[in-house]
Amino acid sequence: MTLTKSKYYFEALQCFPYNLSECMDALNYALAYEPEDSDSLCLMGRVYSEVLKDYETAKKYFDEALQSNIGNINVPQYYIACLLSNEDYTEAEKLIEFALKIKGIDKAEILNCQSFLLERKEEYGPALDVLKEAKRFCYTREMLELLEDREKLIQDKMPENNKREKTE
Repeated sequence: MTLTKSKYYFEALQCFPYNLSECMDALNYALAYEPEDSDSLCLMGRVYSEVLKDYETAKKYFDEALQSNIGNINVPQYYIACLLSNEDYTEAEKLIEFALKIKGIDKAEILNCQSFLLERKEEYGPALDVLKEAKRFCYTREMLELLEDREKLIQDKMPENNKREKTE
């Protein structure tokens, strides 16, 4: 990571998502200095996924980011969110499985993504089981509260007969 590239990457990160014009300018400069920088490619993928809702283009940037640095712990959670938004559930499942093996990754966050996947597939029981496992890897109050809120939401979505089984 060169100093110039870092300067532009951090400028882009600071502007995202509130000042997209400056964010994109800084990202383009960062990628001009280092076209294969996985953090810059990931942020570009986030712009396309989270703001522009152009999931196919976002997937290309996320793919490039992973090819550039397969061990980058920042990429998987955003890539998984993109895949879920695009309803690419099989790809998301594979990426979750891979991401959980990356040393240093936030397992609670990845397991939360897995619960989103199961919830979207209307597999509420397994989604709750995954959230329970995610709590084991939770080390902040914020994350614990987020997981508990998700748990309540999923329980509210469950058909009545499943809710009764859980409470008994």
